[in-house]
Amino acid sequence: MTSSSSPATARTSSEARAVARTQTLVKGANGIGTVRKTTLPGGLRIVTETLPSVRSATFGIWAHVGSRDETPSLNGATHYLEHLLFKGTTRRSALDISSAIDAVGGEMNAFTAKEYTCYYARVLDTDLPLAIDVVCDMLTGSLILEDDVNVERGAILEEIAMTEDDPGDCVHDLFAHTMFGDNPLGRPVLGTVDTVNALTADRIRRFYKKHYDPTHLVVAAAGNIDHNTVVRQVRAAFEKAGALKNTDATPIAPREGRRALRTAGRVELLGRKTEQAHVVLGMPGLARTDERRWSLGVLNTALGGGMSSRLFQEVREKRGLAYSVYSYTSGFADCGLFGVYAGCRPSQVHDVLKICRDELDHVAEHGLTDDEIDRAIGQLRGSTVLGLEDTGALMNRIGKSELCWGEQMSVDDMLARIASVTPDEVRAVARDILGQRPSLSVIGPLKDKQASRLHEAVA
Repeated sequence: MTSSSSPATARTSSEARAVARTQTLVKGANGIGTVRKTTLPGGLRIVTETLPSVRSATFGIWAHVGSRDETPSLNGATHYLEHLLFKGTTRRSALDISSAIDAVGGEMNAFTAKEYTCYYARVLDTDLPLAIDVVCDMLTGSLILEDDVNVERGAILEEIAMTEDDPGDCVHDLFAHTMFGDNPLGRPVLGTVDTVNALTADRIRRFYKKHYDPTHLVVAAAGNIDHNTVVRQVRAAFEKAGALKNTDATPIAPREGRRALRTAGRVELLGRKTEQAHVVLGMPGLARTDERRWSLGVLNTALGGGMSSRLFQEVREKRGLAYSVYSYTSGFADCGLFGVYAGCRPSQVHDVLKICRDELDHVAEHGLTDDEIDRAIGQLRGSTVLGLEDTGALMNRIGKSELCWGEQMSVDDMLARIASVTPDEVRAVARDILGQRPSLSVIGPLKDKQASRLHEAVA
């Protein structure tokens, strides 16, 4: 990783404007893969990655706000606001926003997570100025009208209903609640029917003004782009909206958070008339800044990250007890989760849970073999590169890195870090993580006798 600084100035027709700071964070070969960052007066950060070989560009704005920032009565406000920013601005109606991107064959969307929100558009490189103008307009000029709040409420309630109709998705929300309880990390990103119904336009507007200040935003663009041009266009869009008035403001630091309460040995069962039982067995993981995350990534890949993984082989290939079985990790600012998911017939749930628990206990005590670790390292390195083969993935990487870590790592550095993981490091993190007493979340039509046995999996 390299870093250099140089002043970048811009002028209006009437006066010299304040100086922006530009840095090269990652220096690519012949300019390919170069990551640059400019911090504007007013605290707005702009990061770009140049890839001249493509004809597309993805432009996104990341907001330093997620469901973790909500009080119990505001649960769902971040996601509600994500919807509302598409409903119209002082310059565009909702139809104007969508039709502008549709007219050039682009795609536009947004997503809300527990610690951040992202709005993005992917277009031809020649249409990048349009994408910049539209997305910046949405973030700075949203009206949040009461009529739009009332109309969108229905759409969000339908989205909640859709999620609840998908137990394979809903069980992960249940597991977060099992682990964190009534804590912001334990509440659903979408909110609940009651909290969404209680949110008013006035409360959402106040939430918007508090969390969408330029100091809380990171602009990210990747593809066949020019950094200075992107900076110039973004700056013009934000200044036009009057969003960079406080030129002394500085960006907020990456989130540190407060360690959430976590419990061991908890079991939560949500009875549903489903054809399958959906289970997540898991325990506390690692914060996203923990250096052991690289070793945990290798462990996760070997345990449940593909068709050759232990869990897939033991549960599906050898016994045919589940169609879908995998492990996963979630890292937050100060804590994390490690989970194993499986979907199976209700009559097989105890067999599946016993196999999963036995594998976790065995790996915690004895570790993985060197062959398993080597294969997992190769798989993780390959999937990392293949997952970055489009401009959307590149935009996600640099935007999230700036917002969550405050630094950038080149792909080569990432691959080298994964390759440097040793068997001893993987075995150590297996003892630390898998050696903990797990908790369990289940959704399905389990009868009383079956439900009473669920505690065996976490004993």
